[in-house]
Amino acid sequence: MARDPLNAVVVPRPIGWISTLDAAGRANLAPYSFFNAVAYRPPQVMFAATTRHAHGGLKDSIANAQETGEFVVNLATWSLREQMNASAVPAPSDVDEFAYAGLRKAPAAVVKPPRVAESPVQLECVYTRTVALESDEAEGANTVVFGRVVGVHIDDRFIVDGAVDTLALEPIGRLGYLDYVKVADCFAMVRPKWE
Repeated sequence: MARDPLNAVVVPRPIGWISTLDAAGRANLAPYSFFNAVAYRPPQVMFAATTRHAHGGLKDSIANAQETGEFVVNLATWSLREQMNASAVPAPSDVDEFAYAGLRKAPAAVVKPPRVAESPVQLECVYTRTVALESDEAEGANTVVFGRVVGVHIDDRFIVDGAVDTLALEPIGRLGYLDYVKVADCFAMVRPKWE
């Protein structure tokens, strides 16, 4: 098919807005729509790249996480959608996407990569492993990085009665093609118990 339906039917996909540092200390920031939380105890997340870097080799986020052992997941929100999109530019590895997208860096508490200061939520992560998935490309591009969450930052404005107010955060997610979604509605359901 000219327009692959996979991305249009596996929706919405959360966006892992990943910040890393390379071995020389240069910052990198890029969004990944193949991202998710994968475990509670210890808390773990994953993000995956399905292409190689436009300038050759692994995507910077993957290479940096593997090389330095750390990364930060920043929440992409409605108010940051333009900056998130700008940071997706296939720039050379020495380009600082924070500066390119007009974002400020905030220091992390546990890891070295900076956080996106404007983002209301960040997860500091320690790299645990990489899984190379089957790929139709000769050099293999489907690469998944896993990390353990070692620090969590949530802007106090979004904590109500001891819980995160997800609707107030206005997180965005990826749909198919060039489409995105803003979380604007939610509903609750109690899980059934087996009697």
